[in-house]
Amino acid sequence: MQVKGGKKMKLLLTGATGKLGTKIAECLLTKVPAESLAVSVRDPKKAEWLRAKGVDVRHGDFDHPETLDTAFAGVDRLLIISADGDNETRIRQHTAAVAAAQRAKVGFIAYTSVVNARESILPLALPHRATEEAIQKTGIPYAILRNNWYLENEIGNILAVKAGRPWVTATGKGRVGWALRQDYAEAAATVLAEEGHENTIYELSGNLMTVDELASAVGDLIGIDVEVQHLDEDEYAAMMKNTGVPESALPFLLELQRGIREGALDVESNDFEKLLGRPVTPTKEALRQILNDLEKTGN
Repeated sequence: MQVKGGKKMKLLLTGATGKLGTKIAECLLTKVPAESLAVSVRDPKKAEWLRAKGVDVRHGDFDHPETLDTAFAGVDRLLIISADGDNETRIRQHTAAVAAAQRAKVGFIAYTSVVNARESILPLALPHRATEEAIQKTGIPYAILRNNWYLENEIGNILAVKAGRPWVTATGKGRVGWALRQDYAEAAATVLAEEGHENTIYELSGNLMTVDELASAVGDLIGIDVEVQHLDEDEYAAMMKNTGVPESALPFLLELQRGIREGALDVESNDFEKLLGRPVTPTKEALRQILNDLEKTGN
């Protein structure tokens, strides 16, 4: 653990009770003493498991910037995990968090962005682009973690093919750099816990694959031939609606399918290996882990 002015540096992680944040917190506890780690969460009760380990649990709500002033006080290195919500909400929340970090005189900001954020055609890239710019305008040393796609996002499709249904997609031959959430978490923990990542942008992509290739890998592991059903956007929207997807969620799904089809997630990089000190978890091994976890939960 680095020291500053003769004392141990204080690290703070936002969103530590979310799916990614929980894993990052677990990784950080293998790298730094618990007393060096603080977390900022909307509901401190959900972080009791961290408090029990000696972590400094603080209340911080991106919708209430005054809470962030207290949460970020005395912090040397900060990791902001991107929040959920529509683009306007996320831009407002992230901008508030960056401003609070500047007021608190934080010495380093890391942020979980999206792959190729500056040039991406994906509408979901807009708040990430705005946040990256806000961070860079502060003049505070930073690291941007541009995450590709979580392999866990495909659990719904994996469960469908396990049940004998086709893998439905409108992504065509578009490639995605899927990786386990655990790999993204380990990379983020490394950047927060270690110095030497100042003013760096990391494009974190796993091994690039099409949906056909990913579905085939799933089929190999569970011993079936997976049918991939390629649809146009109208057909895809109709099928998603029929399966119960809310009308309000359809535009996002269609934009994502279109973006993948047009290459938005087709970004090749070895930055994962730089941060992990090893190759990203191979796709079949990662899928095997997901399938094992599903078995444990009865799925």
